[in-house]
Amino acid sequence: MAGDYQYINFTIANRVARITFARPPLNVLNISMMREIVTALNECSSERSIVAIVFDSAKECRAFSAGVAIEEHIEGTIYQMLDSFHAIFRTLEQLAKPVISIVDGPALGGGCELIAASDIVIATERARFGQPEIKLGVFPPVAALLMPRIIGDKMARELILTGDLIDAKEAARHGLVNHVVTVAEIEAKTLEILAKLRELSATALEMAKKALDLGRGRSFDTALDDVENLYLNELMKTFDANEGIEAFMQRRKPVWRNR
Repeated sequence: MAGDYQYINFTIANRVARITFARPPLNVLNISMMREIVTALNECSSERSIVAIVFDSAKECRAFSAGVAIEEHIEGTIYQMLDSFHAIFRTLEQLAKPVISIVDGPALGGGCELIAASDIVIATERARFGQPEIKLGVFPPVAALLMPRIIGDKMARELILTGDLIDAKEAARHGLVNHVVTVAEIEAKTLEILAKLRELSATALEMAKKALDLGRGRSFDTALDDVENLYLNELMKTFDANEGIEAFMQRRKPVWRNR
C-alpha cells in the first residue's frame, strides 16, 4: 500500500508501516509534509495486523529531521502549523502501535520530539539530538511534556532551557535512544527488532502500549491541550517569540526585549 505523497514515502509490507521522510536536504517539516504524515498514519488505522510503524529518512537527506519550518512559524500560519504538528502525536497515541525511529544524522526540534514519542530508537554514531527552540525565543510544547518522562526532569530542563545538542551515545545514556550502532549495522538492527515484533500479536502489542501510556497518569492529549494554549495564546503574543522567528529568517542575531 502506498499513497500519493510529495514529501514522504509510505509503504505497508509484512505487517510493518514505514514512513520515510523525503524532503531533502534536512527534512524540515512544513505544514504539507506534516499533514502527509498524519494521512499515512490514518491509513495504518485500517490495517489491524500492523505490529510497528517505522520512521526514517531518505538516503538523499542529511538529517532525520531538522525540525519544523521556521517560515511557517509566523502569525498567519502558526495555528495551522502547530495543529498539523500536534496531530501527528495525537494520531500516534490513538493508534497505539509500537513506533521505531531510525536516526542517521541530526534530529532537532520537531525531529527530536518525534524521537521522544517513539518506543524504540536506533541511532548511528553520527546522530545528534536537541531542542534548540529556546534560541528563537520559543519552546517545544511536545518536548516539554515528554522529555522529563524519558530522560529525567533535570536533563530535560537543561536541554530545553539551553538548546544544547547531545550525541547518540549521550542520548542513549539518558534513555532517549535504545541502540547506538554503526551506519553499516543499522539496517540489520532494525530487521532484528522488527522480526521480534512480527512474531507477536498486533492486538497484544496495542494493549501493552496503551497500558504503558496509562501509567503516565494524566492523558497526553489533555496535557498537550493546555501546553498548546500556552504556546498559541501567550508565548506567540510576546515580542520576543516573533523577534526570534524573524531574526532567524533574516539571518541575523535576535534583539530581545524580554516581553
